[in-house]
Amino acid sequence: MNARRKAVLVALELPGQEFSPAVLLEELSLLLGNLGIETGGTVVQRRPQPDPSFLVGKGKAEEIGDFCAAVGATLLVCNECLAPGQRSSLQQVTGVEVWDRPFVIMKIFEKRARTSEAKLQVEMALCRYEIPHLKGLGAQMSRLGGGIGTRGPGETEFERHRRKLERRVRDMGKKLEELRKKRVLQRARRQKMNIPVVSLVGYTNSGKSSLLRALSGDETLVAENRLFSTLDTFMRKIRLPSGKDILLSDTVGFIRDLPPGLVAAFRATLEEIVSSLFLVIVLDASATDLWEVRGVVEKTLDEIGAEAIPRLFALNKVDLLDGNVLGALVDRFQSAGDRAVPISALRKTGLPDLLRTMDEFLLNKERFQKQREEGGKA
Repeated sequence: MNARRKAVLVALELPGQEFSPAVLLEELSLLLGNLGIETGGTVVQRRPQPDPSFLVGKGKAEEIGDFCAAVGATLLVCNECLAPGQRSSLQQVTGVEVWDRPFVIMKIFEKRARTSEAKLQVEMALCRYEIPHLKGLGAQMSRLGGGIGTRGPGETEFERHRRKLERRVRDMGKKLEELRKKRVLQRARRQKMNIPVVSLVGYTNSGKSSLLRALSGDETLVAENRLFSTLDTFMRKIRLPSGKDILLSDTVGFIRDLPPGLVAAFRATLEEIVSSLFLVIVLDASATDLWEVRGVVEKTLDEIGAEAIPRLFALNKVDLLDGNVLGALVDRFQSAGDRAVPISALRKTGLPDLLRTMDEFLLNKERFQKQREEGGKA
């Protein structure tokens, strides 16, 4: 049996940063674990700002190289997004392969992609990521090329490979645009059927897929205890206590510093969220960083244009919480004017309360729309 690959993780501690390095490195280690990569150690450097050449200082980079050799690590993973020059410099100084957080997330997406659309979206993001990093690949990218398919004997391997990737991105962009148009038509058909769409959104592994499976009774839906188990949009018809039907949608989960390239590539998928009547934000109520996670989810919703959509909160995994803690948690949401329903998708508890609350949201939304239409006629 082959030994697992080992990595050393690096993060910066910067003035006024949103999340602590300890939290970020813990999550990065979890992400790497989903790729079968073991964490051999972590390094944190406090700096006023990232070093433009090495991210960390050059002396620290040399120390990290020695540390990698000592623990048998063949991979260095930086929590921060690396510029091509930083990545190249770190590889030269440390003598090991260097990744950054966006690349790790994209590799997990690549591993999880099942459908042709998801695979296309991930490949497009990876190509866009690779293009600016080509110059850091070493001397092999500086060789002069020639022959069939090149623009002449003066073209370098870098230029040829860049043109190939850019052409591939254009081709994938056209295919994804066609898929986006199909989704627009599908949404138009659903609107004619007058069945409202409600989206489940939240951090990765918060239990969205488990909740959709529990509410719909569809045991064929994949719900696994791992990051990014869902990359595609799944919809199931759900009957509310009032007798009205809705389409409940589950799509890709969010995470801290979700790479912009992935957000852009998954635009067609994320548009399902933006077109929803209202949102159910699923939170892992047992998470120690619950409030930070909520902030990440709401910030991501803002970034994709869903900031104005009404929302309620499903506090999942409450079977892992003490009753007093849960009560205080619900009170905190309610005192802020938010609707929060405690549930356990796994134990199937609290689901009737959640459905009743969703019914109230639907009724209030319909009343608002009716009032607006009547006001427009007046």
